Amino acid sequence: MLTIILLIILMLCSLHFLFYHNNFAKSLLIVPGPPIKFFVGNSLDILLTPEELFSLSYRWVSLYKGIFRFYAYFHGAVCIYNPDDIEIILSSMKYHEKSFIYTFLKPWLKEGLLLSNGSKWQRRRKILTSAFHFNVLQKYYPVLEDNSQRLIKALDKTNGEIIDIIPISSEYTLNTICESAMGTQLKEEAAGAGKLYKEAIYEVTNTIVQRFSNLLLHLDLIFNKTSVGKKQVKYLEVIRNFTEIVIKERRKTIAMPSMIENDSELDETREKNDYLSSNKKKERNAMLDLLISAEKDGLIDDAGIQEEVDTFMFEGYDTTATGLIYCLMMLANEQEAQDKIVEELNSIFGDDKRSATIEDLNKMRYLDCCIKESLRLYPPVPFISRKVNVDTVLSGYKIPAGTYCHIHIYHLHRHEHLFKNALKFDPDRFLPENSVGRHNYAYLPFSAGPRNCIGMYII
Repeated sequence: MLTIILLIILMLCSLHFLFYHNNFAKSLLIVPGPPIKFFVGNSLDILLTPEELFSLSYRWVSLYKGIFRFYAYFHGAVCIYNPDDIEIILSSMKYHEKSFIYTFLKPWLKEGLLLSNGSKWQRRRKILTSAFHFNVLQKYYPVLEDNSQRLIKALDKTNGEIIDIIPISSEYTLNTICESAMGTQLKEEAAGAGKLYKEAIYEVTNTIVQRFSNLLLHLDLIFNKTSVGKKQVKYLEVIRNFTEIVIKERRKTIAMPSMIENDSELDETREKNDYLSSNKKKERNAMLDLLISAEKDGLIDDAGIQEEVDTFMFEGYDTTATGLIYCLMMLANEQEAQDKIVEELNSIFGDDKRSATIEDLNKMRYLDCCIKESLRLYPPVPFISRKVNVDTVLSGYKIPAGTYCHIHIYHLHRHEHLFKNALKFDPDRFLPENSVGRHNYAYLPFSAGPRNCIGMYII
């Protein structure tokens, strides 16, 4: 028995030396970071709930100024939250590749725009960029206006009672992204499908967070056998079924005018579909139309369309809902900001009860500042990550090739040297005169550089 124990100790010591005394580890461990524990490194440090993990990141950011590292086994990462380092990583195509943590999204998003790299990413970005040209975005405005009116009606029904705004906001953003990006409107009687879809996104997101915080679950072989992995498969099926139906229905809608002779027959055909309906009568554009057109030109196949639909449903629904919810929360606690917004709206509309136009939106400069300030304090995507493919100097430290670089947008936005009284909600900091001289990489709610968010100019 003693011999076995000694052999186990010898094996662990050998593995510890192998893990933490190789050239890669020696280079990376020069960067400040939490102490390395025998054999496990920093792996147990992040074996926490999402809430605890977020609190831990706050402590580490306070302790280590500008940069810190994480290392366990052969896995190494640096975390940065200063604009100079961030500019190095985001401004260059040299660090174009996303880090390994994005592979946790692959069972869901496959190789859509968010996850693809190289020439495939360039082709997809080129196809989709035209859908986000300002002139094209204006064509989506009627959809945004209609869904905004539905949101107001839903809020009116509350009669001033205290409510949970999250499901109402989520319903609004889901309906909006379905119709503007996919050309599909959820019928009220089919709200259960949307509810299941939203629940599935929530559950899948939780499985991804759980996987991220447990290094053992990083291995597909282990993750797929766990209850968390099996739950992910179950909910991904719900998500995929939903988006497949969206694509199918849009194809039918595009084909209908050439197949059906008159409007009454077209309406009758749509009535038979009691799951989804499309607003073809209003001749509204949709991103999905662009993908279907690109497919006809041989630029993308059916699997590619599915990838991009899933990607845009994920990115356009959940992040927008989160941004909206936090903005409403901030305004609810800031009476002065509310008063200024009302004053601005009165100056634009007076007693006119008309709907807002795009020209009206362009005049809402203070409201725009409020939205930007909310996105500063509560960015819907709190951090992003890239792979460092070549030896790179960050904060004076040589970061070896193969390291993953986590960019903490949340902590960047709360940097006191970049934003005075950083924890205070102050929309005035985004007035043009107060933005002069601000570092180009100090404010990144939509990332930056070649791989910035394709939808950043919608807001």
